Amino acid sequence: MRDTIRLVGVRARGHHGVFDHERTDGQDFVVDVAVELDATAASDADDLGETVHYGVLAEQVVAEIERDPVDLIETLAERIAAAVLTHRAALATEVTVHKPQAPITVPFTDVSITIRRERTGTPAEEEE
Repeated sequence: MRDTIRLVGVRARGHHGVFDHERTDGQDFVVDVAVELDATAASDADDLGETVHYGVLAEQVVAEIERDPVDLIETLAERIAAAVLTHRAALATEVTVHKPQAPITVPFTDVSITIRRERTGTPAEEEE
């Protein structure tokens, strides 16, 4: 069974991009995260330890945005997906990184990348 926890619109300032002004001035990035899990154990036991704590996850997303710069939002999305999958209950994730202030010379609303990543093994196998 797969259930989904969603975080939508997590915003932080980062210095990602290929241009010097992006690295020096920074810009806002907005991230949406969906985490697939089986929430049965958490709901049966009413136990936060059996699920993904979305407050902690939101802080991890911000930390990934704020850490050392990368050229591509694709790389940033990979970093965030890897952080999501460190949570024992997370089975898969879909991460969208929005760069609404991207240096594009024509009018636009948003540019984004969406990636989907899954665990390669069970949580128990990955802890070994």
